[in-house]
Amino acid sequence: MINKRSFITGIKSISLSKKEIDFLKIFKPWGIILFSRNIKSIKQTKKLTNHIKLLFKDKHYPILIDQEGGRVNRLKKIFKTDNLTGQFFGKLYLKDKKKFNLTYRSFINQTSDLLKSIGININTLPVLDLRLKGSSNIIGDRSFSNDVRVVSKIGDICIDFFYKNKIATVIKHIPGHGLAKVDSHKKTPTIKKKLSYLIKNDFSAFKNKTSLFAMTAHLIYQDIDRLNTATHSKKIIKLIRNNIKFKNILMSDDISMKSLKCSIKDSTKRAFNAGCDLVLHCNGNYKEMLVVASNSPLISKFIIKKTSQFHKIIS
Repeated sequence: MINKRSFITGIKSISLSKKEIDFLKIFKPWGIILFSRNIKSIKQTKKLTNHIKLLFKDKHYPILIDQEGGRVNRLKKIFKTDNLTGQFFGKLYLKDKKKFNLTYRSFINQTSDLLKSIGININTLPVLDLRLKGSSNIIGDRSFSNDVRVVSKIGDICIDFFYKNKIATVIKHIPGHGLAKVDSHKKTPTIKKKLSYLIKNDFSAFKNKTSLFAMTAHLIYQDIDRLNTATHSKKIIKLIRNNIKFKNILMSDDISMKSLKCSIKDSTKRAFNAGCDLVLHCNGNYKEMLVVASNSPLISKFIIKKTSQFHKIIS
């Protein structure tokens, strides 16, 4: 545990290459995230996750996935979720809370059973970003609602249902991606709303959440920090800790996204300097993986303590 480094890495394919095995043994990332490129079948994915856990001699080794439902479906070769969007569940919640509760519980139970069957123990859900008119569709129907109270409530239910199924969650994209007018995978969104508005609206959806993990937004909030995205901003991470009151493990969004204009090396260092606990690198590019790993510190006592809590959730 103590020798692990404070980053989460993606891998390239459906099995570990020799150089990836060596990389994992040498750099010991805190966790691994899987994508559609890594998932061919239940049997193959279980073999892959078993191999990863065997390398670390840890049956609870953190393995993550983005499995939201709707268009963000990394398990599309196994599990169809086309209509099961955040928007669908948000509308159902407003229309018929009893039916929502049954349907949403069933969706999370099925998702959790499938994740556990393939060896995954962390899902990067719920999306707590508001759906706002005129914003980029990168969030769109992934959001539960434009009403912060609805988003917050369904977020609480989502976290609770997954935890009852022994799957940990990652709230995203803290402190709120809903106002972004461009896709942060490609460009840097700048939010011009005043801090007082953001605290009452976008930021409010993230308050008092019990999720053990949260993922930062690669957005500039001009009224707080004109120069740095949330991932690289000490001011915004301080706000996340003190105003939103998120006290658990804070990870960056994918450090290779185009919203971050500096090099992978600088982006990694700046995320840690700003106050991120873990850096996430997703694309499986081996050269980039080496840079992230080489610039990630050993995990802190704080992460060790929180990882023990994670083990309790999934055991």
